Amino acid sequence: MTNPLLAPWDTPFQIAPFDRITDADFGPAVEQAMQEGRTRIAEIAENPDAPTFANTIEALERADETLSRVLGVFFNLAGADSTPERQELQRRFSPMLAEYGSEIVMNAALFARIETLWDARDNLGLNPEQARLLYLTRRNFVRAGAALEGEARDRLSKVKERLAVLGTQFTQNLLADEREWSMPLTEADLAPLPKYLRDAARAAGEERGKNGPIVTLSRSLIVPFLQVCPDRALRRRAYEAWGARGANGGSTDNRAIAAEILALRAERAALLGYESFAHLKLETEMAGTPQAVEDLLMAVWQPARARAETDAAELEVMLSADGHAAPLEPWDWAYYAEKRRRALHDLDEAEVKPYLQLDRMIEAVFSCAQRLFGLEFRAADVPLYHADVRAFEVTRNGEPVALFLGDYFARGSKRSGAWCSAMRVQQKLAGDIRPIVVNVCNFAKPAAGDPALLSHDDARTLFHEFGHALHQMLSDVTYASISGTSVARDFVELPSQLYEHWLGVPEVLSEFATHAETGAPMPQDLLDRLLAAQNADAGFRTVEYLASAIVDLRFHEGPAPADPMQRQAEVLEEIGLPHAIRMRHATPHFAHVFAGDGYASGYYSYMWSEVMDADAFAAFEEAGGAFDADMARRLEETVLSLGGSEEPEILYTRFRGKMPEVEALLKKRGLAA
Repeated sequence: MTNPLLAPWDTPFQIAPFDRITDADFGPAVEQAMQEGRTRIAEIAENPDAPTFANTIEALERADETLSRVLGVFFNLAGADSTPERQELQRRFSPMLAEYGSEIVMNAALFARIETLWDARDNLGLNPEQARLLYLTRRNFVRAGAALEGEARDRLSKVKERLAVLGTQFTQNLLADEREWSMPLTEADLAPLPKYLRDAARAAGEERGKNGPIVTLSRSLIVPFLQVCPDRALRRRAYEAWGARGANGGSTDNRAIAAEILALRAERAALLGYESFAHLKLETEMAGTPQAVEDLLMAVWQPARARAETDAAELEVMLSADGHAAPLEPWDWAYYAEKRRRALHDLDEAEVKPYLQLDRMIEAVFSCAQRLFGLEFRAADVPLYHADVRAFEVTRNGEPVALFLGDYFARGSKRSGAWCSAMRVQQKLAGDIRPIVVNVCNFAKPAAGDPALLSHDDARTLFHEFGHALHQMLSDVTYASISGTSVARDFVELPSQLYEHWLGVPEVLSEFATHAETGAPMPQDLLDRLLAAQNADAGFRTVEYLASAIVDLRFHEGPAPADPMQRQAEVLEEIGLPHAIRMRHATPHFAHVFAGDGYASGYYSYMWSEVMDADAFAAFEEAGGAFDADMARRLEETVLSLGGSEEPEILYTRFRGKMPEVEALLKKRGLAA
């Protein structure tokens, strides 16, 4: 019987036939796809004809088409709906794929053909996109070790294989810790909590097969619990479990894995001739150097820390008023910050959430995309990998743009966080290929028959991930390698963080923030209070993020620390992290940095992009407002449609006229002097 992963997909939108795929299909499909890729690579490398852009660079673009198709399905499932079988497959595939990648970049004959084209680049008659692809292809080969020889070449391959194994292990350990821990709640524990949280705790207990309500380590459950639970002992127990992920001892402990990853990254950088891994990694980013990143982070650190210290003093007064001895502890901050927000802005999360229904916020996300870019969304009937997933056909002027999948609810089989991925990216080399884009979130699932209610942060996450989706959907390039979000890491967050701004546009909330029971729009008074409170805890949010970004940079800009936990503690003491604030992501659960090297030395990129997103939204405000048609067209034409076809500085400057200063970010966060 033909493997459904390898057969032509005669499904609507050529989506994977999830109703026919089994876990047993993935192993044979990946092996066959890799063999097909090896054959194609050999044909390119051994081609007796002189190298041309078409028979070398474009042929390389298409060599892994089958493998990309299969892995696009597999890795989406591995992250969003993991099973023991899929975890085993992931552990098996990681070293295989790393070895396969090394074979390609270490193929001397193939690299020689690329070098021949590079040397003759001015005489090849390439258009700008082709010239960019040639440059990026050669750069990727060189940075992956193609120019190395002998022992160094062999050792680099082994290092990359081991890093792939460790990254998978780190991720699976973290998922196991998040899946296994829960804290039962009694009816007395539930009584002071708002209804939405009581319902979420009961739903979590049912989903986990527990006999009663529980708190889990799903962010959508534990964060509101820490904000509103008056029982300090329960808050401490939940907070410490949240902070201990990946550091509980036993087979799921990530501390030794993190140390080995850092050592191998440092070795990799040294083999390639770089001063440190940070120097290697940042060479291709907008920041360019570790010093540029350091300058940005510290420019924001001082005002953010000052604000957080002032806030901490106020919260400690509230703690004492409740009869608790100082000092303010990390498990107290969210509770008293929420209490202070209610006092200052007369704003209660329980009052806000009924107006932020998931379904209505999805409508808001789509409506903004329609008004800005002319996109239309219609429910699509396609095979899906889980009953909770929703599918939408995306069109413009009647023409297909993309297939969009939304996977919104937390479950034990899904890793934490929120992300955007593409099962298929836009490209034109193999025909007019339209993307299949997936947004994955971890919102609390309501009881059957009840609407899903979001916090304001949840709604912001929804808009953020859809900003990434737009970057994929509106891509209009020829080559998959530079399509959509295939851009510098410190540029990729610009579209997502920029799209968050539309959640704060009053006319969007007034139309789509409607009460779950009455259908009434959010009262103007509540809307005003919600928008006024957006920076209520900016000091804390900025400091906890910056602490993680600074530790990430320090881990990678010098020799690898023998004990990352000790080095983490030293860095936090050095920068003066306030006592009641901890890193947003401590080392043992810092998946951004240790699950792979995508954000390693790059966690700062959210803030680098935020400098631009604050400035970019100001461009709309300076023009005709949030939905200014000319500015939206300009954004699409200069940024969203072009992927990685040009350097990000060029794209942004073409949109805005110049690069922004950090003051734009400080003003947005309410931290400007």
